[in-house]
Amino acid sequence: MSKSIIKTDKAPAAIGTYSQAVKVDRTVYISGQIPLDPATMLLVSTDIRAQITQVFENLLAVAEAAGGDFSDIVKLNIYLTDMTHFPAVNEIMGKYFMQPYPARAAVGVAALPRNAQVEMDAVMVLKQQEYH
Repeated sequence: MSKSIIKTDKAPAAIGTYSQAVKVDRTVYISGQIPLDPATMLLVSTDIRAQITQVFENLLAVAEAAGGDFSDIVKLNIYLTDMTHFPAVNEIMGKYFMQPYPARAAVGVAALPRNAQVEMDAVMVLKQQEYH
């Protein structure tokens, strides 16, 4: 088993005792991302659409740092403080993902770190490397 820690400055630094992602062989476990601007470590906005978009951008930055992209994500978990924002998640997700979509769960929660309205984590399986 090969295990490595994934870290990028293109996504927010960890705000606790965790890694941005952990890669085990070809599987990458991406920690929960909230809508923090990686440069300022502040919420991008109180607007839910801006927050959802920033979370996808943060997830993408970690996925790319691990050597993958959204086509490699097999499971996506979404946490919302207000489930009425679920249609916005679906709409914006459609701009980042193409079919076949990953498995997904959406969970309503009472609160998230830094008063974010949305958080997402993911599991990614990297494509087999071809060597010539």
